[in-house]
Formats: sequence, C-alpha cells, structure tokens
Amino acid sequence: MTKIRVALSLLTILVVGVLGIFVSLYARGYRFNLKSFRFAPNGLLVVKSDPSGAQVFINGELKTATDTTISLSPGVYDVEFRKDGFFAWRKRLQIDKEVVTQASTHLFKMVPALSPVTFSGSISPVPSNDFTKIAYSVPASATNNNGNSGGGLWVVDTVNLPLGFNREPRQITDGDMTGAVWQWSPDTREIMLTTPLGVFILDAGTFTAQDKLVNITSKKDAVLIDWQKKADLKLSAQLKNIDPQIGDILKRKAKYLTFSPDETKLLYQAAAEAEIPTDIVKQLPGASTQKQERKLVPEQTYVYDIKEDRNFLVEENPNSLAVGSWQNSEVKRILAWFPTSGHLVMAEEGKVSIMDYDGTNREEIYTGSYITPNAYPILSTDRILILTNLGASDSLPNLYAVTIK
Repeated sequence: MTKIRVALSLLTILVVGVLGIFVSLYARGYRFNLKSFRFAPNGLLVVKSDPSGAQVFINGELKTATDTTISLSPGVYDVEFRKDGFFAWRKRLQIDKEVVTQASTHLFKMVPALSPVTFSGSISPVPSNDFTKIAYSVPASATNNNGNSGGGLWVVDTVNLPLGFNREPRQITDGDMTGAVWQWSPDTREIMLTTPLGVFILDAGTFTAQDKLVNITSKKDAVLIDWQKKADLKLSAQLKNIDPQIGDILKRKAKYLTFSPDETKLLYQAAAEAEIPTDIVKQLPGASTQKQERKLVPEQTYVYDIKEDRNFLVEENPNSLAVGSWQNSEVKRILAWFPTSGHLVMAEEGKVSIMDYDGTNREEIYTGSYITPNAYPILSTDRILILTNLGASDSLPNLYAVTIK
C-alpha cells in the first residue's frame, strides 16, 4: 500500500507539473503546432471595443468579435474592427512572441444625433480648462423661465447627472454683455468678466446681480498673475511624471502644453527645433508600434505618450490652429483632447473630426453648419457640443449636443 501511495503521489506531482507547464506556455502565447508537433512561440492580441461586439478582421479575414484574445504568430498584421452604423477602426500592428499587444478603441457613429442644450441664444461660449463648464452670454432682450430678463452671463455644466439628464443652464449675472469678454480661473470656480464698465470677478456657482458687482479694475493684473502662477504650478506638477531629460526639452522647446484627462499623454506644438532622445525610458512590452517622430519641427503638433515614451506627429499644418484653447477669436481650427484620453478632436470649417492620439483613424463625426471652431469635447465620451443656428442666418446660435456613440 505504501508503494502505491508513493506512486500515486509521484504521478500527481508529475501531472500537476506537466499541466502547470502547459498553462504557463499557453499564457505566454505558445500554441501547439500539429504540423511540427511542438509548441510554437506566439504573441497575444487583446481586442476590445466600445461598444463591444465589433467584427475583428486580421489581414482582411474575419476572425472573431470583440472582446477577446487572439493568438498570432510573430509578424505584422492589419487589424480592423467593423460594426454596423459605426466608423471602422484600422491599425497595422507588430505582434511579438510572448508579448501581449492590445488593440482597444471607442467606435463612433456614422450618423450623429443633435439635441438642443440652450434655447435663448449662446453668444461667445468659452469652456473651462477642464471642460466641465461653458460660459456664454444671452441677449439682454431674452427672458428667463420666471418672465424676468434672461440677458447676461450664463453657465452650463457639461457633466451628466445620473440617468443621463443634463443640469439646466444657470444665470450668474444679468445685464447687457455687448462688448464684454470673460475667462475662467484655473480652478473653474470663478470667471473674470471684463465689460466697458469695468472688471468683475463672478462666482461660477451663484447669481450676482449687476448692481452688486464689485469693480476690480485696479486689481486685474494681480489676479491674472495669481491665476497664471496656479496654472504654472499645476503644469509643473504634471511634468514631474515625465523623465527629467525629456521634460526639460518639452518645457524649453514646446508651447501650448495640454495634458490628456488621465495625464498619461501630452499634446503640444513645437516652438523650436529639437530632438527627443531615445533609450532613456525602458521600452514597455506591447507598446505602440505606430510610426513616431522624435525630431521636432517648429509649429507642428505632437502627442507624447508618457508611459510608452512614444512621440507622434498629429498635425503638420499650423495655419490658424490653436491647441486646447478657445480664448483667441482669430483661430479657425482647434485641436483638443477627447475625454477618453486616447482620442483628439479637431474643429475646423464645416466639420468636426476625431482621431486616435497617434494621428491615425481620423474620421469626420460631424459635417454641416456650425459656428467654427466652436465644437467642444465635454467630459461625456458619447457626445460633443457645437454652437450652431442650423443654417438659419436670422436666428441666434445655440449649443447643441451631438451624440456620437
């Protein structure tokens, strides 16, 4: 009996060991090749899409549907996701042995839906830096729900309430805003309103009647300096996540630095020629294999992926382009982050496009009449806001939500 028990124990250890080896090889991408009768080192491709259930084509051949994992022999593959009613997504990917590569994206509708957000007119809307709010003026002739004057400065929250309902726009001051301009504080709690009558600081969360406003014209410069210091401190804290050598180059040779919402990527324009050094950051397994540009050309626009140490050229044409800002009324095109942190939105004449952060898969998600370049990538990943009068030149423009997912 003792010999049988020992034999069974040894057999159990042997079986568990063999199974463990098989599981380990499978997890690393190895698959058994019946032709060569041995395990071949493959790579794993994880395919995910939102919405899920998209067809996955590898080199033009339908393989499966998202979300799943595919074992592929090492090599270069053309990967495509297709789903009815959505733009296709395509990438050429390098698959390496024993490496997990991820192909993950959001798919966007070919035919968007429009719904109004404001109704009394939206003049000169300005989004906050974090896109959680938009400030705009309403003509003095408008009336609010109580029958009182609705003219003045208004704020709409772009963050959705539960069940998808939007917060109603709120009036934060009354009066005629003709000739006025406004800008947000870095923390989005205040707005500096500059009118022909003076300069005023408004609480973005409450209503302050015009006759209660305090003129701070003499303190305007000091307030702006303080706001800039706070913005600079935040940027410095964000840049600490980048390797010091690369961060120093970007601080000296780049402008309009704008971090993605998750702070893993940096959108910027080159201010001068420079070259981002290689082999400073350890290469991550399964990192992007898309073409990158580490030599910076002045005025061209790039995205630097902090985790993967990859730098992508996303826009070569600098003409009338602003990065992440709607403050300059002279610009005709604006490039900004979409809240997924994996996409960019380009607002330009007659169309709004969305693209992967490496510049690939650029698609027009809205074409038609709107007040260029007022298209805002708010925090919701299923819509953007645009300013339009729907082609009616005799009516004031309003903010409309464009559902793209």
